Amino acid sequence: MARSTRQYVFDGMEHMQASLHPFVLRNLDAGMGKGWPQDVLSRFPDWRLDPSGEFTLDTQKLLKIMERCWNEAFRNVLDRTHRSIVNELIEVRNKLAHDGKFTYDDAERALDSMRRLLEAVSAGEAAEEISKMRESILRTKFTELARNEERRKTQRLDISVETVGGLLPWREVVEPHQDVATGEFQQAEFAADLAKVHNGSAPSEYRNPREFFARTYLTEGLSNLLIGAARRLSGAGGDPVVELQTNFGGGKTHSMLALYHMASGTAVEDLPGLDQLLSHNELSVPAKIKRAVLVGTSRGPQDVISLEGGRKIRTTWGELAWQLGGVEGFEMLAENDERGIAPGSNLLEALFKRFSPSLILIDEWVAYLRQIYRVESLPSGSFDANLSFVQSLTEAVKASPGTLLVASLPASQIEVGGEGGRKRWRA
Repeated sequence: MARSTRQYVFDGMEHMQASLHPFVLRNLDAGMGKGWPQDVLSRFPDWRLDPSGEFTLDTQKLLKIMERCWNEAFRNVLDRTHRSIVNELIEVRNKLAHDGKFTYDDAERALDSMRRLLEAVSAGEAAEEISKMRESILRTKFTELARNEERRKTQRLDISVETVGGLLPWREVVEPHQDVATGEFQQAEFAADLAKVHNGSAPSEYRNPREFFARTYLTEGLSNLLIGAARRLSGAGGDPVVELQTNFGGGKTHSMLALYHMASGTAVEDLPGLDQLLSHNELSVPAKIKRAVLVGTSRGPQDVISLEGGRKIRTTWGELAWQLGGVEGFEMLAENDERGIAPGSNLLEALFKRFSPSLILIDEWVAYLRQIYRVESLPSGSFDANLSFVQSLTEAVKASPGTLLVASLPASQIEVGGEGGRKRWRA
């Protein structure tokens, strides 16, 4: 039986509650100290502790706490846009609790707001689940609209639709892509996502190197980036560290995907456009390049990756070493990962020398770092340790021929977020 729009919103709230709960508790501890429960109770006189002396925090309470304690606990890690989303979701929760009706547009808007908030707190898996619910609603809506349109057509009088002057129908002149022609087009599938490409869950247009370059126009800026990267990876010069800084939708992630696929091991001759670009500049790229992809919105600072043999990856530098060198690479930084201490540039240099040439792509780094600002005892290590890693990483890359680091940075204070994001952005 198909779910109603109301059920979709209810299920979305359940997913959001599970992911918001640890984030809210962590930031209450960091911003208000261990005595925050009494402070929160003083602001909500009607609330009570459960018999065990703890809070039972449902979705409504989590959202209300975020709204009421914003300045003390959440302003440093989220921005004003997220506060507006929190207020909006409080109204959605109230409407749900009072048996309010949800149109397709209402439900789609509510789920999209939940997704945005979860992405901001690095709850990537929950955000993905809610995104799938939103896409299901859109499919149902468009199917119903198409059915209604078909009904209207059958009720019309027959009229001539013949073209004049020998003009052909536009569908015969410009053939739509298959998903558009069949009505299966999903706009969300055409939003570039580096993490999904790396784990193999992205649409073929982004995941397959040949398809990606066949659909990509190599602008002057993108061409210069690819030329510089080819030089660096082949040991023929080029900048060791590249910061991509553009506004939302400005092509940061698309540029990273171009680099990712150029270093995929696919023969350059099979990558349309890139083959001519590199040939014209008398360049080539090594056949085997180690790649590491770190996306700040896909993994939270509290998440620990469990590997075979009982190994656990806690930090960004641990994940970097694992992606570049597997078990051998991770063992080089295992102690630093376990203790949450950033490795020095000498240790990272040794890692890059062992696993060269290598391409390191870091997207949404600020989104990750602002989650640990003023929060202690996280598996990811402290905010200061992560800033030290940033500095050691750039120094080590500069001293390691054949290693290229490309990182995206927000172009404005609005994209940066709270105080923690601004501190990293200024650094």
